[in-house]
Amino acid sequence: MAGSNEVNVNESKRVVPLNTWILISNFKLAYNMLRRPDGTFNRELNEFLDRKVTANANPVDGVYSFDVVDRATSLLNRVYLTAHENEPQRGIVEVEKPLSTTEIVPVIIFFHGGSFVHSSANSAIYDTLCRRLVNTCKAAVVSVNYRRSPEHRFPCAYDDGWTALNWVNSRSWLQSGKDQKVHIYLAGDSSGGNIAHHVAVRAAEEGVEVLGNILLHPLFGGQERTESEKNWMGNTLRSISEAQSLWNLGIVARSWFSRATSSQGFSIPTSNTRGGRQFVVGLSGSYAVVPDRLFPPGHYCD
Repeated sequence: MAGSNEVNVNESKRVVPLNTWILISNFKLAYNMLRRPDGTFNRELNEFLDRKVTANANPVDGVYSFDVVDRATSLLNRVYLTAHENEPQRGIVEVEKPLSTTEIVPVIIFFHGGSFVHSSANSAIYDTLCRRLVNTCKAAVVSVNYRRSPEHRFPCAYDDGWTALNWVNSRSWLQSGKDQKVHIYLAGDSSGGNIAHHVAVRAAEEGVEVLGNILLHPLFGGQERTESEKNWMGNTLRSISEAQSLWNLGIVARSWFSRATSSQGFSIPTSNTRGGRQFVVGLSGSYAVVPDRLFPPGHYCD
């Protein structure tokens, strides 16, 4: 059930700013350009249109970043940390020195959106978002450059998310607090929210502690259309058929479609985070498939 300190999202209708509509229109045009008539995806054009930025050891908005590649899996993670004035060499991590020995510094593992198909950890829009998360949440952020469809279909993105969780959990320099452990939260928008949820489910099954989930308009589907799909799809970013075509790019077998999109896959039982908390932001009616087991969007859930 929802906690007593739940935060309700104002669901009243608002006028969408002109610059937002222009941004949505540009995204919609790009989607149509990237989808070929035969249903395949133009990766080369996508990489050309996606503005990317490199990691920067010089602070931007008080945050510096660096890329780390896991040698065992070649998975790239971009790490964002607060720039302190007394740090002589930013971007060079002292592997034996924790984030703090007194204060708890949350570590947010972030999964970018993009319908499992486009965008990346070094996309400019997500680089900006991760820096904001560091400043707003007073946290360290690890942005995961997970493998994308259609070159790498389900469950590759989930596997990369699990690999990233274990990698973060094993870094002594991401520990903080008197207990000297990594205080992990999972976050993601759109398809990244889907990945964060499934990684949390696996963490609960295998006894790995995750303190909370932050799901920003997570991308889920189902055997039936939800109210938000019926009312919003086509009026904003994409139509239902366009959304389905993106699902199809990542699905190898029908069984994986059931796992990735079904109501059973999006149950959000509280045990998923071993006593942690969920924060879900989404459209009204998004989670109508199993209303007895889901929390309304914009609520903290205990």
